[in-house]
Amino acid sequence: MTASVGNDTADGGAVRLQPVADRITVALIPKAGEDLQHLQERTSLSKTDLVNRAITLYAFVDAQLRAGRDLLVRDSATGELQTILIL
Repeated sequence: MTASVGNDTADGGAVRLQPVADRITVALIPKAGEDLQHLQERTSLSKTDLVNRAITLYAFVDAQLRAGRDLLVRDSATGELQTILIL
């Protein structure tokens, strides 16, 4: 990722650097498109926010699995644990 020069501060101070966003075009399969639309409706988040969060979550999950950890979901009502497998 690169950086671009931002505006000078009001007092003529130092110029700050701001990251430039990577832009991509993605063709979603129908199921993913539907899921994205439902998530937007439920969360009121933008597609950009949802995709950014999904990538960050996937990076975290991938790091945990590569470290030899299990991904578990616990039912808060029953305490039942389920192991999540990502193929």
